[in-house]
Amino acid sequence: MKRTIRQTVFPILTAFIWGTAFTAQSVGADYVGPLTFNALRSLIAFFALLVLDLAAARLIPGRRSLFQLTGAERRAVLIGGGACGVMLTIAFYLQQLGLAETSAGKAGFITAMYIVIVPLFGLFLKRRPTALLWVSVAMAVGGLYLLCVTEDLTIAPSDLYVLACAVFFAGHILVVDHFSPAMDGIQMSCVQFLVATVLSGAGMFLFEAPTLQAVVPCLGAALYAGLLSSGVGYTLQILAQKDANPTVVSLLLSLESVFAALAGAVLLHEEMGPRELGGCALMLLAVVLAQLPAADPRRREERAAQ
Repeated sequence: MKRTIRQTVFPILTAFIWGTAFTAQSVGADYVGPLTFNALRSLIAFFALLVLDLAAARLIPGRRSLFQLTGAERRAVLIGGGACGVMLTIAFYLQQLGLAETSAGKAGFITAMYIVIVPLFGLFLKRRPTALLWVSVAMAVGGLYLLCVTEDLTIAPSDLYVLACAVFFAGHILVVDHFSPAMDGIQMSCVQFLVATVLSGAGMFLFEAPTLQAVVPCLGAALYAGLLSSGVGYTLQILAQKDANPTVVSLLLSLESVFAALAGAVLLHEEMGPRELGGCALMLLAVVLAQLPAADPRRREERAAQ
């Protein structure tokens, strides 16, 4: 039962948190630069997870905190969490940069492209894509065209930023898949947000000039993005991906695009025309097709072995 909850409920809850967080990020983009907002959300997430790790070590018999690990164990967590933190910092920056001009709903669907990009990265691992995977890619490109390219054949730079962030989110998922089975999910997430805080904070002081007057109005958005989207959401992602069927987990995580569109419409009163709605439908269908076992022979083998 616990494993079922972790592999089913956790991804759906994560998708809801991530999807609704697009509205918070959109609000934050109205007040401060992307590096400032990401430094704030990452710092909040780091301290929240650090407190959680220390509390869990005290309350759960046999569990050790990050500071109680052996030298080799701590190095492993630092390497895994550090790699995740670098990928996440770049993805956060590009996404926040795009949200300054792109609607939350559109950004949610473009970001969901990471679900299609992940299997495409298999090309570099000498895995031959199937015909169904190429169909899903073609549909995703068509959906992106309807979402991003205007009738005079121009595309906004903000949409390109969000598309680029999807590439790094795909890399983040692959890094999590590589490191998460061997370490504690809370500790790994704690380290990744420490790295994101340091990198985003350094960039904030070098390239942006945040003021207290600008930071105060977006503190609510930063708290939501930091505590829920970052602290809770990315930790649940790590826990959900651990020894789980990646097909099911990735498909459930992709629901963030739907939640982003709904939250943008309800909370920010964003509207999409028939062209944009058609693009969303194509991208959602492409995401579903890319996650079917028939789209990836490796996943068929994993499913047969379970």
